Amino acid sequence: MQIQTPDWVKHAVFYQIFPDRFAKSKQLRKRLLRSASWEDWEAMPTLQGYKGGDLWGVMEQLDYLQDLGINAIYFTPIFQSASNHRYHTHDYYQVDPMLGGNPAFKELLDAAHQRNIKVVLDGVFNHSSRGFFFFHDVLENGPHSPWVDWFKIHDWPVSPYNGEYPANYEGWADNRALPVFNHDNPEVREYIMEIAEYWIKFGMDGWRLDVPFEVKTPGFWQEFRDRVKTINPDAYIVGEVWHDAREWLDGTQFDGVMNYLFAGPTIAFTAGDRVVLEQVQGRSYDPHPPLFAKEYAEKMQHLLQLYPWEIELTQLNLLASHDTARLLTIAGGDKPSIELATLLLLTFPGAPSIYYGDEVGLPGAIDPDSRRGFPLEANWDREILQTHRELIALRHSYPSLRTGEYRVLYARGELYIFARILGTEELIVAVNAGTAPTKGDVDTSSLSTQPNKLVYGTGEFEWNVESETKQLILNLPARSGCILGNS
Repeated sequence: MQIQTPDWVKHAVFYQIFPDRFAKSKQLRKRLLRSASWEDWEAMPTLQGYKGGDLWGVMEQLDYLQDLGINAIYFTPIFQSASNHRYHTHDYYQVDPMLGGNPAFKELLDAAHQRNIKVVLDGVFNHSSRGFFFFHDVLENGPHSPWVDWFKIHDWPVSPYNGEYPANYEGWADNRALPVFNHDNPEVREYIMEIAEYWIKFGMDGWRLDVPFEVKTPGFWQEFRDRVKTINPDAYIVGEVWHDAREWLDGTQFDGVMNYLFAGPTIAFTAGDRVVLEQVQGRSYDPHPPLFAKEYAEKMQHLLQLYPWEIELTQLNLLASHDTARLLTIAGGDKPSIELATLLLLTFPGAPSIYYGDEVGLPGAIDPDSRRGFPLEANWDREILQTHRELIALRHSYPSLRTGEYRVLYARGELYIFARILGTEELIVAVNAGTAPTKGDVDTSSLSTQPNKLVYGTGEFEWNVESETKQLILNLPARSGCILGNS
């Protein structure tokens, strides 16, 4: 079977937006709760509070995103809900009125597409919420409801709010607020498929699927892919799977997953013993204990052999998300950790994803602190922003950084060097994660050229022309990285 994935994803740089926290429209618009008492934008977020970000605000920031080099947006849920994160879906056909409703989303889609920016939405299809109409009907009418079999109800009466009594129905992660769908019911299956089709027809460019591994019904995700791709063969389907995802990445289901298998080792290598343990303990993506270059190389090579190459090129690579602490906080405020990890992110096969605010040095501990309001411009870290601008621009400039072969050249101590190769274009990327300057004598006989220009970072290099093999002598300052290319 020939695996096909959307070509545009291979060339995308994603930006993940938590809609309530990225941008609040500066224009007065007729909208729900325009004068609501939102939480202060700059105050620490709470689990239940809203800060009032909306889709019009995102639209007003599209020039900023385009200038940064972003050409794809992944939104966490935008559908009507009674939670600031909107994973408790009330209505799958209505964009939350607090975000501007369906008209605002259509306006945003059109504006994004005019800038060649793709838009991917979060699909929460494993479970709904207590406010979802069909479940609410069950609460009102009990076993007489026509929609009893849409959920996994074990006994009566159901108790959606009072924890003193058994819930008597299945909630995701035992959360009563999130009744789980009965995906074996053909009506439920068809309902979800029609939602997926509706929004693809509306114009969005793909789905990020929340906890898709919880859906056990045979053939469900195969049908989902077929239905979505029939409407738009270039639609991107990416699943939230934190570990080995071969079960879903066989070419018949998802185009990729959120690549936490990249994030964890990359943080462990670049941040090392700076990692603040309380920000990662109990988290399953393993950004601790520290890794040396050899161990990191082994993990990256294993990761790149785990899935077909066509899938590797459409993985969604990340360093942080709404489900993790932010890297700056994980690394105890150490800025070189940000630069080194971002360098590895922007030079790895697959689509890099920037979590909103990370590019300007926004800190944040585990939820809800990782979901702060996007900082005022006066509070941006310009150095971190410049790092992102340069590396994103380089990724767009060099095709080898997007679809080229990834070949490890050197991995000793805390010095890691690899090449990205596409035809005659060869780049060498080096990272010194150590606290002392280091030197690497690198055998590059597997390369056909000798990159002779420093296109990013600092460092000194020379080619040993007297060596029997093509030998690169590279000196890197402590906690730094560089990219060598051809002039």
